[in-house]
Amino acid sequence: MASAERAGFSLLTPAASGPSVAVAFGGGGARGLSHIHIIEALDELGIRPVAISGSSIGAIMGAGMAAGMSGAEIREHALATVGNKAAVVSRIWGMRPQTVRDAVAKGIRIGQFNLERILRAFLPEELPAKFSDLLIPMKVITTDYYGQCEVIVEEGELFPALAASSAIPAVFMPVRLHNRVMIDGGIANPVPYECLMDIADIVIGIDVVGAPEGDGAHIPNRMESIFGSGQLMMQTSISLKLKLRPPQIFLRPTVGRTGVMDFLKAREVLAMSAGVKDELKFALEQAIEAHG
Repeated sequence: MASAERAGFSLLTPAASGPSVAVAFGGGGARGLSHIHIIEALDELGIRPVAISGSSIGAIMGAGMAAGMSGAEIREHALATVGNKAAVVSRIWGMRPQTVRDAVAKGIRIGQFNLERILRAFLPEELPAKFSDLLIPMKVITTDYYGQCEVIVEEGELFPALAASSAIPAVFMPVRLHNRVMIDGGIANPVPYECLMDIADIVIGIDVVGAPEGDGAHIPNRMESIFGSGQLMMQTSISLKLKLRPPQIFLRPTVGRTGVMDFLKAREVLAMSAGVKDELKFALEQAIEAHG
């Protein structure tokens, strides 16, 4: 709670003084570091969302805000951990198998990384173990692999839900959650704003999926094709959703050609996406005026 007070916003909902606000943080791997600007902008405006939703990296960033961390605190932690090569090496080294038997039994293969272990090694200690201990209600989006559907998790253990939401296919192991096999929430819902539409007066959706970029002549390699085709499918889904029922505010931070795992480029991502902070402030001003 002390973190929330330092952030400069009230622990009371904003409904008493103006329209209520909710935020949906989208998935996009390292591109989601740009969500930090959104949290900082809300801090500076003194706005505390009444609810937060998130897919993949958006769930992780949203959980930090829901736990009471300020945007500045999340920025500092990100740059000191995933944005710092020495810190990444140190924390990964701390997760190494302790014996040769463990190494042989578990191995280290692409697509088989245990994401919950990684999250526990890298995420800030401010994140609680359970959803019930968050200061702001949080909806974490996952994808039921065999059920072929979106699943919204909002109670129980927090870290398994975050791991399930962030389990990017071909990079991380699927996560067994509530006896179901779950993968990245961005597959089913890249910007999960719909679940907030009946909760708040103003819903903000933040899209950091990005899209394949190039000169139009470059033939993508295998990994570029895998991730690029995923971007294309998710953008198709987003376009359809926006036609059916758009949120009051929908923003796309500039994320350039940042790769899904380019976390070491944290400073570059934050620099190129800095303009979204003023975009959000302007959009909020207009939305509040329109609300009357």
